[in-house]
Amino acid sequence: MKSKCLSVLSATAVALLALSGAAQAAGLCSNATLRGPYGFSAHGEVLGLLDGSNTLHPFATPAILDDVSIFTFDGAGHFARTDFGNISGVPKGGQTAFNPNQSGTYTLNSDCTGSMNLVYSSGVVLGLEFVVDDDGSAVRAIISTETVPSAGPTPDNTTCPPSCAEGVQVSLEGKKVVIYGFR
Repeated sequence: MKSKCLSVLSATAVALLALSGAAQAAGLCSNATLRGPYGFSAHGEVLGLLDGSNTLHPFATPAILDDVSIFTFDGAGHFARTDFGNISGVPKGGQTAFNPNQSGTYTLNSDCTGSMNLVYSSGVVLGLEFVVDDDGSAVRAIISTETVPSAGPTPDNTTCPPSCAEGVQVSLEGKKVVIYGFR
């Protein structure tokens, strides 16, 4: 009798997991999936400048980027962001503390893929493509576009007029911030 009960419970658990996966595939993600704070880390390189035909003009030495941040999503397509980062071992933009002056918008599709647009007070604008997984508690992203107010010239003398695109290879990983009590 005990093994028959366990078999029924096991079958029920498998069915529920299968239905959960089917429901996820059918479209459980929306902007409302992202609500509250998510801690992110980013790592990658700033490679050079992109011209009008999206051709990369590499810098003499790529700049290594490392960054930590908190994105606070409102569940309705907007977020605020605070970050601190280094570029090639030096705090970016002369930072001495976290920069809370960032905001943006996001769209999360029913298949749990999405895009974000992040605007810094300095005029830098980032476009990100991302996926949400782990029941909405994890976000993985890459920077797809980066527009900067200015940048140094490349070895082939490509210069940055006001607002130019940089070629970057940067990935981000985020996890929902959950506080279980005082520790």
